[in-house]
Amino acid sequence: MAQATIYTKTGCPYCAAALQDLKAKGIEFEEINVTNDRDRLPEMVKVSGGKKVPVILMDDKVTVGFNGY
Repeated sequence: MAQATIYTKTGCPYCAAALQDLKAKGIEFEEINVTNDRDRLPEMVKVSGGKKVPVILMDDKVTVGFNGY
């Protein structure tokens, strides 16, 4: 089964849609909310190159933003 890491921010509708999509597809994931866990923000920026969310890491691929799959 696929596993993912997703960086989110509180109140982000694209983050909510991405989380819903991962759940609907049965993909296990770790959510890191950088609003609540500010210490993880530099980690997200290093991975994605910016502060735009959501950032999804899956299968050695980084996706920034969400438009549906």
